[in-house]
Amino acid sequence: MATQRFKALELVSQRKPHDVTPPSSKVSEYFGVNTFDTRMMKQMLSSDVLDSLTNAIEKGEKINEYVADAVASAMKTWAISKGATHYTHWFQPLTGSTAEKHDAFFELAADGTPMEKFKGSALVRQEPDASSFPSGGLRQTFEARGYTAWDPTSPAFLIESGKSKTLCVPTIFVSYTGEALDNKAPLLKALERVDRAATEVCQYFDKNVTKVIATLGCEQEFFLVDKAMAQARPDLMLSGRALFGRKPPKGQQLDDHYFGSIPLRVQRYLQDLEIEAYKLGIPITTRHNEVAPSQFEVAPVFEEVNVANDHNALLMDVMEKVAQFHNFTVLFHEKPFAELNGSGKHNNWSLSTNTGKNLLSPSTKAKENLQFLTFFVNTLKAVHDYSDLLRASIASAGNDHRLGANEAPPAIISAFIGSQLTAILNELEHNGDVKVDKGDNVYMKLGIDKIPPILLDNTDRNRTSPFAFTGNKFEFRAVGSSSNNAAPMTVLNTIVARQLEEFKIAVDKQIEKDVKKEVAIINVLREYISSSKNILFEGNGYSEEWVKEAKKRGLPNVKSTPKALDAMVSKKAVTLYKKMDIMTESELHARHEVMLENYVLTLQIESRIMADIAKNHIVPTAIMYQNHLIQNVKGLKEIGLDDETQEVVTTIRAISKHISEIKRLSHEMTQERKRINAIEDSREKAVAYDEDIKTKFFDELRWHCDKLETMVDDEIWPMLKFREMLFLR
Repeated sequence: MATQRFKALELVSQRKPHDVTPPSSKVSEYFGVNTFDTRMMKQMLSSDVLDSLTNAIEKGEKINEYVADAVASAMKTWAISKGATHYTHWFQPLTGSTAEKHDAFFELAADGTPMEKFKGSALVRQEPDASSFPSGGLRQTFEARGYTAWDPTSPAFLIESGKSKTLCVPTIFVSYTGEALDNKAPLLKALERVDRAATEVCQYFDKNVTKVIATLGCEQEFFLVDKAMAQARPDLMLSGRALFGRKPPKGQQLDDHYFGSIPLRVQRYLQDLEIEAYKLGIPITTRHNEVAPSQFEVAPVFEEVNVANDHNALLMDVMEKVAQFHNFTVLFHEKPFAELNGSGKHNNWSLSTNTGKNLLSPSTKAKENLQFLTFFVNTLKAVHDYSDLLRASIASAGNDHRLGANEAPPAIISAFIGSQLTAILNELEHNGDVKVDKGDNVYMKLGIDKIPPILLDNTDRNRTSPFAFTGNKFEFRAVGSSSNNAAPMTVLNTIVARQLEEFKIAVDKQIEKDVKKEVAIINVLREYISSSKNILFEGNGYSEEWVKEAKKRGLPNVKSTPKALDAMVSKKAVTLYKKMDIMTESELHARHEVMLENYVLTLQIESRIMADIAKNHIVPTAIMYQNHLIQNVKGLKEIGLDDETQEVVTTIRAISKHISEIKRLSHEMTQERKRINAIEDSREKAVAYDEDIKTKFFDELRWHCDKLETMVDDEIWPMLKFREMLFLR
């Protein structure tokens, strides 16, 4: 009789918050202690090795064998001194998570003498078995070789697991023929291209700029559920979301959870998480309650995009490990609970120069504001021209549940810039005489020299916008909470790089015709503003009016992942990635294939779980309760209370109807799944799972099961209810 459910509730009632003791009262004293970062390299490497490594990091120069051996020796010495016994190449395959294979430092010499060994060759490259990682057809199973290659731009770190410590070396992962099998390799190429393109454009304004760094601050939203409760819900454990369950009477409607007092158990968990993150050099600075009950957020300060992405992937792993100690399960699914807010991974992106200038930060100086407008408008133009690629970069089965719901931006890609900047762009497009004085300052009737450094009306962010300007950065809010940031960041940095290259070509052509540089820049910006303003929207992205307006503007509204992914392999995308040397056509098609397969498998798993729970948990419980009611009716009739049986009989009939429908839907869904599984074409199969499984069966099957939850005696209902799981204390 709902034994596991009530055992879980009893266990949770006995939970006590764990004590957490930081290594020091000052974070600065232990921040990065488990990271082989710049400080450690300066201490342990000779000046010539450090110079070579710095050039490799900043200029992409090749690392020779001598430098690799020296770095490996220093890493080994440092790691062993910290208690490490193993090392691993830490990479990010197309599964979306991270992967690692641990090798011991320990070896036996030819004469049997035990020793610790870690050579430069082991640091720079390894050959893990790649046969079981998704490749999208880039290699056959019998061609299992894959190579991991050291990424020196992201610092090595130590992972602690109990008393065990392992040295982790961030790497890319490629096939033996050189194609990228991971998320990091294309991202590194995109960051190199945006650096090069942005630096060339910066030369119009400041000759001292020799490097531009793309930066990322990633807000990570998530749910916490007590571990015992999660384990009592097969759907949560196997799919990451509750496939059944009614919204609790009190959910988030009072907005009392958002920014509220953090429950003590959760606060201790977050404190412990921060300690482990700080030791790994992950600069978390924010923690708070999110809108839905049991939903929370942590966020770091801005870092270089590649490092920020590595840190976010590592943070998710640490979050799960720390949660186990505190008897929690972390849910990263974009929509784990129906009718409650889902979770995103808001990507706050900007560009910064080696001279310390944020290129997306307005200024009080005319020349600096012309530079700001240059990068601002070019970013908007890139988003306009490649909105379909941005949409594809955030597509997943989980995010399909979230996009367009009341807490997330719609599937329509638009940009919010605020009324102040909208007015400035309108003036720049239509009005204003341009004058340039000898001091190279730009004066216009609209007065771009008067843009305030803080744009107050933008700080609200417009939470309905997928891509919002928030004062000195763009916030890509549509990224899902479980995703790897590398995919959207690869697209964003690639399209901005391409747009900046086209901008420079257009400006240089005018300069060659003796047009003043500043005037040429403004002329091109005016063209871009005019051609890309359809992407701008300041209103409510949730409204039906916006859907109609977006259609008039020609903005796509692709709500399902299989169709959104078409953009990945379009002629436009293939041309872009080939021209920018980011990915080959075969690599794009491979990723497309992997994502379609992931979508199919996700829905396949959810479908099987739903049928299992419905037939083996919910229906038997409903029948048991129905039999109890039948006995009740018989008893009432035996004592002559026939009139009192009518309402009970009505309930019995309603239960019978729901049971019949659940059985029918479960059977039909299973048969339909068998038919679809025979389809060979990946896209056709994915679309069929979307339209003929998810759309046709999921909501209706859930509705009947959830109706039974309101009818069956609470004492025998087998599934933990939302009201029991979502209010942590």
